Amino acid sequence: MSYKRFFYATIAVAMTFVATGCRQDRPAQGFLDPTAAKASTAAPTANVARAKKPPLLYEIPAKLTDRPEQIIKRKGYTTSYNNNTKTPNWVAWHLTKQRTYGSAMRSGMLFTEDTAVEAPRATDKDYYNSRYDRGHMCPAGDCKWDSEAMQESFLFTNICPQNHGLNKYEWNDLEILCRDWARKYGSVDIVCGPLYDGIGEQKMIGRNRVWVPEKFFKVVLCRQGEPKAIGFIYNNVGKKQPMQDAVRSVDEIEMLTGIDFFPALDDKTENLIEAESDLTEW
Repeated sequence: MSYKRFFYATIAVAMTFVATGCRQDRPAQGFLDPTAAKASTAAPTANVARAKKPPLLYEIPAKLTDRPEQIIKRKGYTTSYNNNTKTPNWVAWHLTKQRTYGSAMRSGMLFTEDTAVEAPRATDKDYYNSRYDRGHMCPAGDCKWDSEAMQESFLFTNICPQNHGLNKYEWNDLEILCRDWARKYGSVDIVCGPLYDGIGEQKMIGRNRVWVPEKFFKVVLCRQGEPKAIGFIYNNVGKKQPMQDAVRSVDEIEMLTGIDFFPALDDKTENLIEAESDLTEW
């Protein structure tokens, strides 16, 4: 074979190898499955949905077992309703600095019976000529951040018969002070409600026999910085009651009410701060 013929034969064999052999060993890129390619290079992972733990609601007291209790969650507060007294056992809410401001107004709001609880239940007629105010537990002033929260603050499951003088002065002063604390510390947790001493015949108002409290309690927890807590008890009368005289420790109020406040706290912190009651530290 001449050199020229050998040269062309070699070229032909090489071209055949490129046209056939390479295609057999390396598939054309356009036919590769991108998903399969990723699956072959990446380690398989299980798509496991992780359940998120619900946030701790520090303001919510422990469950009651010695009296009727229906828990109702509202937009601005939670209430523990007692169908015997037709009033809340307690009302609790987390008040932030942002929630002390807002454009929702109480003007035009009507007190309304709460159809979430069974009849007989408190109605507006029960308060007619009773000489008692319809006293907010979670105040309207803490709900002006939202119109729905404002409206729900006027449900009777958030209301107790309250002496007009107490409602207008001492109780209102304490509500204002709690908003000041929320602005100062960023947020506070608040629980309040009625106290019945069980002595003598229970006073009631209206056809639905709504119980009239002898006293009211309020406890406040601050978790910003070094935690602290404080409590207050006011008699349900119109007589002047200096705030300092109303100060109590949370432990004292737990003994009087039979309610365990702030159970979400660790035991060491709870035991420490609930034994103290110093208004000057706030």
